Amino acid sequence: MRRSYTTVKQGRFGRCVVAEVDLPKESLIAKFDGSVYEADKCTDLAPDIADHAIQFEEHKWKDSWGSTRLMNHSCEPNCGIRGAFEIVAMRDIRKGEELTFDYEMTEDSDWRLTCLCGTPSCRGVIGTFSQMPKEVRQKLQGFISKWLVEKYQL
Repeated sequence: MRRSYTTVKQGRFGRCVVAEVDLPKESLIAKFDGSVYEADKCTDLAPDIADHAIQFEEHKWKDSWGSTRLMNHSCEPNCGIRGAFEIVAMRDIRKGEELTFDYEMTEDSDWRLTCLCGTPSCRGVIGTFSQMPKEVRQKLQGFISKWLVEKYQL
């Protein structure tokens, strides 16, 4: 059984996931390993599912059984998506650092979130990959969900 390298703590806006050890770039952090949900629109899903599951096909979302569903968004993330369901370190991450990913790395639906990440490059509203600025897409290249890479032929 794989040892967990993360812990859940109280953050600025509720619970967050924090590194328990230093994590080198490309480290596997966690997986979305839970139930699959289908809907015409993300907003047709129960709010708890819509706010925590990741999209992996046009009308499909996958949740997580573990702390992965508690990872917060950041417009300057330190984690990204490998394949469709794995969260990996985009850079070296220090022990005690909050683990975040950009929710637009997986989402291309009607779901929206007012962003409170507070980073210098905060976009204010998080939602669909199709609206992600081109320069952000380029910066996150290699860490965007496989289904979006295929859909947009990136």
